[in-house]
Amino acid sequence: MSDTTTAPIKLTKKDFESDQDIRWCPGCGDYSILANVQRVMPELGIPLHQMVWVSGIGCSSRFPYYMNTYGFHTIHGRAPGFAMGIKVANPELSVWLVTGDGDGLSIGGNHLMHCLRRNLDINLLMFNNRIYGLTKGQYSPTSEVGKITKSTPSGSIDQPVDPASLALGANASFVARSIDIEAKHLGEMLKRAAAHSGTSFLEIYQNCNVFNDGAFDLIREKGLKEDSQLLVEHQKPLLFGRERNRGLRLDPTTMRLEVITLGENGMTVADVLVHDETNSVLAYLLARMPSPEFPVALGVLFCEERPTYDGSLQQQRVSAIETSGAPDLQKLLNSGNTWTV
Repeated sequence: MSDTTTAPIKLTKKDFESDQDIRWCPGCGDYSILANVQRVMPELGIPLHQMVWVSGIGCSSRFPYYMNTYGFHTIHGRAPGFAMGIKVANPELSVWLVTGDGDGLSIGGNHLMHCLRRNLDINLLMFNNRIYGLTKGQYSPTSEVGKITKSTPSGSIDQPVDPASLALGANASFVARSIDIEAKHLGEMLKRAAAHSGTSFLEIYQNCNVFNDGAFDLIREKGLKEDSQLLVEHQKPLLFGRERNRGLRLDPTTMRLEVITLGENGMTVADVLVHDETNSVLAYLLARMPSPEFPVALGVLFCEERPTYDGSLQQQRVSAIETSGAPDLQKLLNSGNTWTV
């Protein structure tokens, strides 16, 4: 008997590129994110027909059109509900949700929160440009205090939302950060997110060069980012700086983070905190560090394996069938009190 087994087709970046014209402003950070996503997806070994991209409304939400997979371009803020429904209906699918700081944290904040706490096995990418780009430059939930925009001509008086902190507060099982133009780092974070069993939340700082240009220059530009980025890695000391001679220390008296310089006041590497991505308290401290007094933490801030919603739901279904038998709709309709009309 001959062997009819065929090897899986090896996909390339081109396989994930759709035939749609990409319609973002020239220079937008979304181009870089899209290119990195299309570069990484073939490495995951997931067939095109088993992948779904879901989005809401906004510049980032055009993503499904540019991915040669199944996709849903849904309504403002409601993408998490669609993504959860897709995953529950077909747990075998690899579900990716793309949202922005406006779509996901304003009208969609409630839906996002429940998606994170339920821990379905989906991947959530939040593009954070601290502005409403699609509607031409209004302030967003992540805009800083004092931000002057078309909707806040005297400066915003709102306190901004920190996406990573919100995700941790919603009991997300995976929280990470990256930047649009850091291709290698972003690729690594996408792979980590895909490998995580549960809802992975990846915040991506993304430059809107038309309506909020330069919002992240401090951590994007050469000559600045070396002293402003803190690339966190599990079980490695939290060091940063051009010479890797600065680090984070937990002050034993105030229990607050502080920046130290190795060699000053007797400080050594032994005084520097070691990152533990399973420690949610440390993750929150890293997420909330104010810039520019502190560096911006990038990488996997928190990761914890726990049961997924879709996995637990499948177990409940199996248990229910074992207890009550296979579902029978006609039997259900004829059970209890019935009337003949």
